Amino acid sequence: MNPRTLLWLVPCLIVWAVLPFVVPRNIADLLVFTGIYTVAGLGIGLLLGHCGIVNLAQATFYGLGAYASAYCTVMMGLPSIVGFLAGAAISMALAYVIGRPILRLTGYFLALGTLALSAIASALFFEWDWLTGGTLGIGGIPKLDLFGFLLDRPSRYYFFVWIVAFACMAVAHNLIDSRTGLMLRAMRDSSTAAAALSIDLQALRTKVFVVCALFGSLAGSLFAHHASFVSTQSFTVDRSISFLLIPVIGGATSIPGIVVGALFVTFLPELLSKLGDIHQILFGLALVAVVVLMPEGLVGAFAKLRTRFARKGGSHG
Repeated sequence: MNPRTLLWLVPCLIVWAVLPFVVPRNIADLLVFTGIYTVAGLGIGLLLGHCGIVNLAQATFYGLGAYASAYCTVMMGLPSIVGFLAGAAISMALAYVIGRPILRLTGYFLALGTLALSAIASALFFEWDWLTGGTLGIGGIPKLDLFGFLLDRPSRYYFFVWIVAFACMAVAHNLIDSRTGLMLRAMRDSSTAAAALSIDLQALRTKVFVVCALFGSLAGSLFAHHASFVSTQSFTVDRSISFLLIPVIGGATSIPGIVVGALFVTFLPELLSKLGDIHQILFGLALVAVVVLMPEGLVGAFAKLRTRFARKGGSHG
């Protein structure tokens, strides 16, 4: 690791470690949700930024992870890790089975296909009240207990959530930098050329869709143990759209951009809510401004600005 990287990385880690202890409880809670949304958004970013696929079904896997953790711990009295593993297994299996046929579609048809999956899952979560509790939901989900250390406060849960988020970022980074990532970019830029190079497009898309489902399920399980309550209201199509906004706002091809997008989606509505009923309109205007003025996301816009200043500095020198 070069000295320049360490120069900004070390202060960032210090701020990250100190932050939950110096901010109010509600801000610490929002930082926890930022970490959860980062995990969910990473899968969307992989599909959108590196495959060119719009996925509007992430709330489905988010819900499966949450309900698996809730059912296993509350209804069956099993350890929390069983709920995490059950949710991940079910989500990945569903993503594989559904992904094989649905990922044959392209463009708007593929986006509509994933949207239909999210709508169907939302309806099933509501109808299968014997399993999900319906609108009443499932309460009493226990806080995570790590070797006798109870994560019962946002300042404690913060570290666990972000360690999981950093691990998911490392997985995503390794995937992008691998031979698979190279094939993904080739498929995104020209699927015809990629097919001519004997790249199995269907298998590649399905593989990334399964990884996306895994991240969504992990995020759902993290949410369930933090909120201690899950209901159908948390896993609607609106939630899928919110997850899609994360890479769109931050930058779909950038892993740090996912964190920025998650911060935007989590904190901006909270800040604007203090302005009263107009806050939803203002949030919508902010989204439109980012999408129109910064098509590569906030991180992409910052990188362009930095490059422009660097060139100006070089020309003056």
